[in-house]
Amino acid sequence: MQSMDSYSKAAMERAMKVQEVILRAMAKKITWWQAAEILGTSDRHLRRIRERYERFGYESLFDRRRSHPSPRRVPFAQVEKVLALYREKYFDLNIRHFHEKLRAQHDIDLSYTWVKTVLQGARLVARRQRGVHRKRRPRRPLPGMLLHIDGSRHQWFQDERWYDLIVILDDATSEIYYAQLTEEESTVTVMAGLKEVIEHKGVFCALYSDRGSHFWLTPKAGGKIDGHRLTQVGRALREVGVQMIPAYSPQARGRSERNFGTWQGRLPQELRLHGIRSLEAANGFLREHYIAEFNGRFQVPAAQRGSAFVRRSSKDLDLIFALQFQRTVNRNNTVSVQNLRLQIEAVRWRSTLAGCTVTVHQHLDGTFTITYGPQRLGHYSAEGVSLARKAMEKTQSGKVQKPTFPLGLEIPQTPRDSHFPTASATAGD
Repeated sequence: MQSMDSYSKAAMERAMKVQEVILRAMAKKITWWQAAEILGTSDRHLRRIRERYERFGYESLFDRRRSHPSPRRVPFAQVEKVLALYREKYFDLNIRHFHEKLRAQHDIDLSYTWVKTVLQGARLVARRQRGVHRKRRPRRPLPGMLLHIDGSRHQWFQDERWYDLIVILDDATSEIYYAQLTEEESTVTVMAGLKEVIEHKGVFCALYSDRGSHFWLTPKAGGKIDGHRLTQVGRALREVGVQMIPAYSPQARGRSERNFGTWQGRLPQELRLHGIRSLEAANGFLREHYIAEFNGRFQVPAAQRGSAFVRRSSKDLDLIFALQFQRTVNRNNTVSVQNLRLQIEAVRWRSTLAGCTVTVHQHLDGTFTITYGPQRLGHYSAEGVSLARKAMEKTQSGKVQKPTFPLGLEIPQTPRDSHFPTASATAGD
């Protein structure tokens, strides 16, 4: 049996070319007569080559005198099945994703290298060229020490619609804590994600982000951030004690950038395979199914045992993770915000609030709360209507009316807290 190393470089290149052309024909990228024309052979000779390839595999392209097939040879029918599955059903999956689907859903246990070679040989996927060598930054040893947040704008439904996917992941384990598709990454959508992570996991140590306008104020485009002037997100994170770290290049955000490459190579295909076409259904799929599946595949163990998360009472998070505006109360005890006029009700501890500086909190659901120091002065709907007054009016309108009696007579009412006859009633007896 002749060793593969004994063949010349020209013979190796010839065999590789023959295999690539055969795989392209098997994948129906070209016809068999076109394959014969590319190889410069007759149709009859190509049939002989194909028959040897079916019987003996790749090694038969070198030596025609092999008397028995390789024990590791993949059957020709299985090669055709793999190529057909990729061409007809999984055409937009990357190689790793497709390799997992073969094992999990089709019980085809082939090596990743073999699948990659066949798909690239059939030109169903392109060969990737190596990039510049970079040194990977070591991970943080504990979960909760550093979180990454970033958004990726992509055609997640593989149509003309573009959405932002906001992802929050842990540097120590690559665990995804939050993933949500939104119309556009903004202060409100970023705050919603951070608030949810703190509510479920606790307060973390630091947040790594790009220099987007909702994270940082950058006086000069492309320059350094202004660490003294805080955005709404920066103010909220400072209140809970989280340090913010800016990234000055995509390479600096390498971990999250690679993570988004994985998301873009898998999520659109999963949405297509599950028949999901709406934003609401996609976010439900993410929460209920896909985040757990993604973490099960890509999460890694932390270098050390323990956690850096610190639990925090959630009662103040609604005020902290809200858009805050400082306003001076008008003489009629109203404040103006977002083209609305909010009426402050009378308080017991001050005759009027006119001239006082209050804080208006616009919550993530669009409602408003006004605070003066530790005091809450009112809660309002997105339209500026006092929710307390609205609830009071609803209660009063739902009360049972007092019954009336003929001839103007009414049944005398006994005092609510009295359990004994009144003095006048006793004297009458």
